[in-house]
Amino acid sequence: MQRRHLLRRAAQAPALVLLPAATAAAILAAPGLVRASSPPSGAPPRELASEWPAARVQGRAQLRFLGLHVYDIRLWTADAQVGPEDWARRPLALEIEYARDLAGRRIAERSLEEMRRAGPITADAAERWLQAMLQFFPDVRAGDRITGVQRPDGVVRFFVNGQLRGEKRDADFARRFFGIWLAPVTSEPRLRAALLGLP
Repeated sequence: MQRRHLLRRAAQAPALVLLPAATAAAILAAPGLVRASSPPSGAPPRELASEWPAARVQGRAQLRFLGLHVYDIRLWTADAQVGPEDWARRPLALEIEYARDLAGRRIAERSLEEMRRAGPITADAAERWLQAMLQFFPDVRAGDRITGVQRPDGVVRFFVNGQLRGEKRDADFARRFFGIWLAPVTSEPRLRAALLGLP
């Protein structure tokens, strides 16, 4: 019974947005471990430096499953601190640095599954969003970075290793995607707390 509960919880975690099916199957038997630390000082990554030269890290975390390092994630803000209620309306970026080789198709498919946590998505919207994410998210290797940028004009931009991969103007898509990590309905509230600097 306990093992079944752990399998169900792990299968719903945003960590698995980043895991191919084979890797996920190997580590589903244990819950995630979020490690938070103080935001580092330093310049923003190159994809943010030109637009937001004063960008700073608000929070960061490292996610592990069964001792395996899955990814590091950082929340960058353009100006003032983003709050737990206003993140969907503010300019921000989530930078994910992968620690494993991962399949782009699995990233896209799992992202869509996690986006459904905020409520139903019509079949048409789901297909549009999936096709867009298949273009945005390539197969990645350990050390690669994908950065999602939420701009004030409603455009979401995705960068891979600092290079623009694509963009989409869709406020609902933006809210659902960044909500995987920042919304109250996230399946990893400890990770959300680390990023937003909550108790």
